[in-house]
Amino acid sequence: MKSSRKDFLKILSSYQGIIHKVKLLYFKTKTDREDNFQEVVYRLWKSFSTLRDSSEIASWIYAVAINTSIIKIRKDSRIVSTSSVPDTAQEGSAEKIEHDMNSQQLLSAMEQLNKIDRSIMPLYLEERNYDEIATIIGIDKVNVGVRIAMAKNS
Repeated sequence: MKSSRKDFLKILSSYQGIIHKVKLLYFKTKTDREDNFQEVVYRLWKSFSTLRDSSEIASWIYAVAINTSIIKIRKDSRIVSTSSVPDTAQEGSAEKIEHDMNSQQLLSAMEQLNKIDRSIMPLYLEERNYDEIATIIGIDKVNVGVRIAMAKNS
């Protein structure tokens, strides 16, 4: 895919909701979420010139957002798992999630999952197939199915 700033900004505008979902799952504070968003966008831009298949954009963004978030958590040596829903006031599309009670409950439940399961469930809820989830997360298809079943029962 030809790398241009205009194309990148158009893709970012269309798919930024993915980044917002991931940051809500991994970071509690508004500052951490904002920092993570910037880092994800930076990493997406750096690797944009290597994107070859425009049908894989959402998967590419998920993979970069999840990997960037996990790297940040490991680097900071902290575990982000709380029983409260993060403060998302004044965050555009993330604000809609906060006002929806069902979404709040879902976020709270997903925060209790380990990092890998927390990465899998949003993809599953978007009805991605197990092969695509396995590719994005970097585990095998059978492991995806097992983890989804276990997460549903927890």
